[in-house]
Parts: sequence; C-alpha cells; structure tokens
Amino acid sequence: MFLTAVLLTVTLVLVIALLAGAAAAKLARLEGVGYPAALRQAAVTFGAVLTLAVAIAAALVGLSS
Repeated sequence: MFLTAVLLTVTLVLVIALLAGAAAAKLARLEGVGYPAALRQAAVTFGAVLTLAVAIAAALVGLSS
C-alpha cells in the first residue's frame, strides 16, 4: 500500500511538472519568443517544479523525524 501511494505521488508530481512546463512554453510562444527560447523556458519551469517538490519532501521528512 505504501509503495502504491509513493508511485501515485511521484506520477502526480511529474504530470504537474509537465503541465507547468507546457504552459510556460505556450505562454512564451504567445509572447512571440522563438521555439528554442520557449523550450528552454519549459525546461527551467519543469526543473523548478521538481526542485520544489524535492524540497517539500525533504522538509516533511525532517519534520516527521
């Protein structure tokens, strides 16, 4: 049961990160930015969401122990 919850959480975080990256790329393209710059913006946003998720998980682990 615990493994299922962890896998679902990881999947949810990845989906949210992908959606945030896609939204950032779409907004960048709407502003007239070229494709390479929009892709870079999407990658930065994707990385930021994952970094934030890891930081939150580390803080929760620190609080629980």
